[in-house]
Amino acid sequence: MDLKAKIYKVLEEVYDPEIKKSLIELNMIKDVTIDDNGKAIVKVALTTKGCPLKATMKDDIKEKVGKIDGIKDVDVIFGEMTKEEKKKLIEKLHGNKKREDLFKNTKVIAVGSGKGGVGKSTVAANLAVTLAKIGYKVGLIDADILGYSIPQILGIRGVKPVVPEKGLMLPIEKNGVKVISMGNLVEEEQALIWRGPILGRVLQQFFNDVYWGELDYMLIDLPPGTGDAPLSLMQQVPEAEILIITTPQVTAADVAKRLGIMASKTDSKIIGIVENMSYFICDNCGEKHYIFGKGEGEELSEDLDTKLLGKIPLMTEIRKDSDKGRPVVLDNDEVFKSYKNIVDNLIKE
Repeated sequence: MDLKAKIYKVLEEVYDPEIKKSLIELNMIKDVTIDDNGKAIVKVALTTKGCPLKATMKDDIKEKVGKIDGIKDVDVIFGEMTKEEKKKLIEKLHGNKKREDLFKNTKVIAVGSGKGGVGKSTVAANLAVTLAKIGYKVGLIDADILGYSIPQILGIRGVKPVVPEKGLMLPIEKNGVKVISMGNLVEEEQALIWRGPILGRVLQQFFNDVYWGELDYMLIDLPPGTGDAPLSLMQQVPEAEILIITTPQVTAADVAKRLGIMASKTDSKIIGIVENMSYFICDNCGEKHYIFGKGEGEELSEDLDTKLLGKIPLMTEIRKDSDKGRPVVLDNDEVFKSYKNIVDNLIKE
């Protein structure tokens, strides 16, 4: 194998740090030459000249190519892809997939509650992190466009997703989870006053423009209520199975039941029920106290002919960690066990 071929071979191990694919696979290596003094010159075409991580790529190229016998020095020259090359890259990443093929090999779970204030988003975020923690490839879409809270819970407030080119957006990665939320696309504290059709188009962009890669699970944090927004999403993602979050309180369970009835009318499968804020364990006596009541999760699962997948305790740590932007399952073994139990039951379904 000649020197040039060896260079191309090692460049297969150099990855775009954002897209997570090799520069060779992405057709970013435009030319490789070697001068009479053994200096290798590698020309790389980026999606944008201002790529913030090109220094990382440069160091990686110089390190790997520099280890080849016969190479004395390495120079990396960056350029920018043409419009046609960018178009081909987007097509390569999205694979010209039809909407129904986007999550063909992915289990899609829409997390809903019907009622706000039951901890739906907290459950969705911690469930996603739990799945990632035990080894699954996980995506999380914050479909609560007007009332997003996922960025706060995951500690990614103010972080913007990378948009290498129109029609291509890279999700934010945190704690092993790929995330997209309207909260990361608008300015802090900006109020959105949008109607149903606009929300539907935003969700279509989250599905079609974001490069998710291969995922085992895609979790979708539904907006609260039983109106147009969750209904539109269920229709857009017919393969989604519905995970309903409730509390032991009768009013929460009643509204959650209406969500379940709506799901059945759209032919969406209800994968199960999670009862949040189920009980409080007293620090002094160690006994469980059922502050919001008891038994509603079981009754709801019977009414909707599905399973109660698990219960999550009411704990100050959950609230504190969410406020700090750190999912509680990362540090609290007791809460992690509750979520792990739910995941184990989900996998069986």
